[in-house]
Amino acid sequence: MKGLPNWRRLALGDVGSTNTVAMDAAQGGDAGQLWVTAKRQLQGKARRGRAWVSEEGNLYASLLLVDPAPADAIGQLPLVASVALHRAVVAAVPEAKTRLTIKWPNDLLLDGKKLSGMLLEAAQIGERHNIVIGCGINCGHHPGEGLYPSTSVAESIAPLEPAALFPHLAREMADALHRWNRGAGFAAIRDDWLSRAAGLGQPITARFSNHEKSGIFDSLDEDGYLVLRGQNGTQRISAADIFFGETAETR
Repeated sequence: MKGLPNWRRLALGDVGSTNTVAMDAAQGGDAGQLWVTAKRQLQGKARRGRAWVSEEGNLYASLLLVDPAPADAIGQLPLVASVALHRAVVAAVPEAKTRLTIKWPNDLLLDGKKLSGMLLEAAQIGERHNIVIGCGINCGHHPGEGLYPSTSVAESIAPLEPAALFPHLAREMADALHRWNRGAGFAAIRDDWLSRAAGLGQPITARFSNHEKSGIFDSLDEDGYLVLRGQNGTQRISAADIFFGETAETR
């Protein structure tokens, strides 16, 4: 890849899922630092098995990393990747700079509407720990109704071709991973993330599979967990759907 000599790209047309192609490459012994991109995904997926609309016109890209960090630092990768994605969109569309935020842990919001989704998957193959970071960015269009209102760069700002965005994503991801340094540089990444955070210091609701918790989005801790401050103190949240405003009773 131009300017990134140790990185490679596999550019495809229609695929089931770029994450699946990347993980298949891992199964075949690929050394990692491999991007898989596609014009369209026929079986795109999001967190918790949700479908992701994947028609042509958006950027669908998955990055395979092999042994990127010690096990206790892997949970920081969604934050690392979201900082890189934010920087990439701003580099491609400078008008987005003051309008683009990160919704914990890794979604981009443009004018408060969802612009991207990210899915990280892991697989242990022999002695190798394989991580795939899958990104779907709404360049030309966006899904209809879902958990959150959504938008695209084209709808909110100006037309953006996926081919124009990808080089920025590849460069910013390589830079973010270098700065992260297998977890040793997470403090700087955490600061970058917090400077772009949506809802920081404001009421939010964390929705789990069978209950909700509301409080103030206080911070991120040193491991990247969301710190929720409620009437009975603070708690660390590792995974939840986050909604802005107090939509549930604090408890």
